[in-house]
Amino acid sequence: MKGVELYVEVRRAVYVEGLSRREAARRFGIDPRTVAKMLAFSVPPGYRRSRPPARPKLDPFVGIIERILEEDKGRPAKQQHTSKRIFERLCAEHGYGGGITIVRAYVHERRQRLREMFVPLRHDPGHAQVDFGEAFAVIAGEEREIHFFAMDLPHSDACLVQAYPAESSEAFCAGHNVGFEFFGGVPRSILYDNTKLAVARILGDGRRQRTRTFNELQSHYLFADRFGRPGKGNDKGKVEGLVGYARRNFMVPIPHAASFAEFNAYLLECCRRRFNDRLRGHDETIGERLVRDREALLPLPPAPYDACEKQAARVSSLSLVRYRGNDYSVPTAYGHREVLVRGYVHEVIIACGAEEIARHPRSYEREDLVFNPLHYLALLEDKIGALDQAAPLVGWELPAEFATLRRLLEARMGKPGKREFVQVLRLLEVFRADDVLAGVRAALERGVIGFDAVKHLVLCRIERRPPRLDLKVYPYLPQATVATTMAKCYLSLLAGGAS
Repeated sequence: MKGVELYVEVRRAVYVEGLSRREAARRFGIDPRTVAKMLAFSVPPGYRRSRPPARPKLDPFVGIIERILEEDKGRPAKQQHTSKRIFERLCAEHGYGGGITIVRAYVHERRQRLREMFVPLRHDPGHAQVDFGEAFAVIAGEEREIHFFAMDLPHSDACLVQAYPAESSEAFCAGHNVGFEFFGGVPRSILYDNTKLAVARILGDGRRQRTRTFNELQSHYLFADRFGRPGKGNDKGKVEGLVGYARRNFMVPIPHAASFAEFNAYLLECCRRRFNDRLRGHDETIGERLVRDREALLPLPPAPYDACEKQAARVSSLSLVRYRGNDYSVPTAYGHREVLVRGYVHEVIIACGAEEIARHPRSYEREDLVFNPLHYLALLEDKIGALDQAAPLVGWELPAEFATLRRLLEARMGKPGKREFVQVLRLLEVFRADDVLAGVRAALERGVIGFDAVKHLVLCRIERRPPRLDLKVYPYLPQATVATTMAKCYLSLLAGGAS
């Protein structure tokens, strides 16, 4: 190929000096056709095919390759044919005798032509995009997978990221609550993918049937919803980019936190610091552009949405209520009754009618049992024989004074002593644990071992009055007296035995 320098000399000789094409060809020792080409182009145009390359070995199999690529469109991306796999099938199933290079070239060119093109979009203030991402973090000393909620305002590129134990409907709603509060308003519209948390079903005409929880959330905040095409994450490219950005910048190295609350506080601070960034193509910082977003947002309602999943259930004969595969205890008085379970991100609340009857930390284990020992004390008072084998009491760490009280009660009364001990424990249903412990300690110090004595001492502590434990007035309050053994007592016994 002739260089640009020769092009300059030939074109100057013909157009400036007035040489003919034949004279220029003789002077520079090139073909007259080359001179004509140099006069037509100011720089070397490169090699140009006059007709498509002949592929005598591949052409009979092009239809088969096209069919394979067409079928791949509906397959998962990780299970589509590679060029090598197409070559192997052509050889094994169709008797192809050519090489792999020409197959690879054809498949690459075909896929290049099929690649989707996009239209640059503008983003008006007051609109948002939402998605979930996954990462790993160390929470309370345990490395675990976390699911983080991401909300992006495309006009300003302001973001909100919050982490949750699972990608659940209650986490979805809680993320919206935090995001709206963080931005100071409700976006006019929010773009989602077709997550099952929001879309129960895609109908034949493309309309979406929303989930009940999503309908409640939308009715509370009054934002409009938009959904991308199924399997097309690029429809909400801003928040897709935010998910990757947050994972790379907020969660590398793997973060450590004592709780999800602490971790989410850290993520909020990361989002606030980003307000000072100035992104490529913008003269203003994210925070300066966020002002226009906030002016376009809808006002917040008086109270946030109650971000929970509501589910009806029935109390079993073991006084347990099942929610999301785990069992949570309720007081035994509510056995076999219908209840309403409200599942929040970090706790489970159970109500019977308008009355809240149980509140537990949320468990994300499988087939877990979550007990509150207080729920079973009333039943144990009747079925005292089950006290030592009661599963709800396993792992219940009580101060050592309670064990001492039980030992003394059983030593004095036998089996009825167990029942009195359970009655003492039932004081925890009504009074604070510190007050009951103080009552037990005071009873042990005074040597009055019994439920009535402990209850009297607890009430005196709460009412801030001195105890009036006169054993003449309360003869049924037994007093434990432990005498000090002296050597002369043994001598008197020996003397009595000798006589």
